[in-house]
Amino acid sequence: MKILITGIAGFIGSHVAEYLQKAGHTIIGIDNFSTYYPVDLKQKNAAVLRSKGIEILKEDLRDAASIEKLPKGIHYIFHFAAQPGIAATSTFEDYLTNNVIATQNLLTYALAEKELKLFVNIGTSSIYGLNATHPESVAPEPASHYGVTKLAAEQLVLHNSRLNKLNACSLRLYSVYGSRERPDKLFTKLLDCGLNNKSFPLFTGSLTHLRSFTHVSDIVDGITSVIGKEEVCNGEIFNIGTEAEYTTQEGVDAVEKLLNTTIQFNELPPRSGDQQRTKANIDKARKLLNYNPKVTLEEGVAEQLAWFRNL
Repeated sequence: MKILITGIAGFIGSHVAEYLQKAGHTIIGIDNFSTYYPVDLKQKNAAVLRSKGIEILKEDLRDAASIEKLPKGIHYIFHFAAQPGIAATSTFEDYLTNNVIATQNLLTYALAEKELKLFVNIGTSSIYGLNATHPESVAPEPASHYGVTKLAAEQLVLHNSRLNKLNACSLRLYSVYGSRERPDKLFTKLLDCGLNNKSFPLFTGSLTHLRSFTHVSDIVDGITSVIGKEEVCNGEIFNIGTEAEYTTQEGVDAVEKLLNTTIQFNELPPRSGDQQRTKANIDKARKLLNYNPKVTLEEGVAEQLAWFRNL
């Protein structure tokens, strides 16, 4: 199959690209190499992918003209490209243009692809709001610009499915960690602080937050399980993550145990829109996609440490 992956040089997109290329698919990617986090890290990911024969286009989907440069004859689209997180440095326009406008431009391209079997939108548990513990049937209550615009993007994709214009589904991911995780994310930052004697920036109250920390390999399994299941997936939303639930403190403990160190904190005011609890309800994904995450927190953090040491 010929597969297009947006945001291919990012954390999860690069892992999915590698997995699908190894499975024998032809992979073409697009990435705008945003400066939201260090571009050199994305360039390293891209170099690995290119060494495996994966083509990567440097284009920005916010520019409608970019779709004219995308390949023809695509069978699947995995849409990762987005403005992530709830950083104070990101403006509403950043979220709107990257998450909504870019998705609409990509849909314009997808609707013209006659061989397209499935458009897979990559969503987020942030769509649910401050407590993401629900099945997919529960009405979303996003509490951040990120969650709001990712919900809008999801609905742009699914409304085309409802109108029978294309086959599409959306996957809501839960607290992904592992090798290539962004520097602003929890475990990469904890490892950096633990190994380099830095203070960890701790948002007040966050140690008691509950998370479905899900290793990237389990996320890749869930995402790629939709291939060949177009009839089952069309028009559907799936939660993808682990049912195991950990406090942020338990995440810190796992890193400290692995490094045999104590991480010092620099306490900061709480962040607006920060989720209090995420616990993936994956009954639907288990039933329809045969999804079964397996990696323990200890195993996953060890894998991430091995990657981090080689940066």
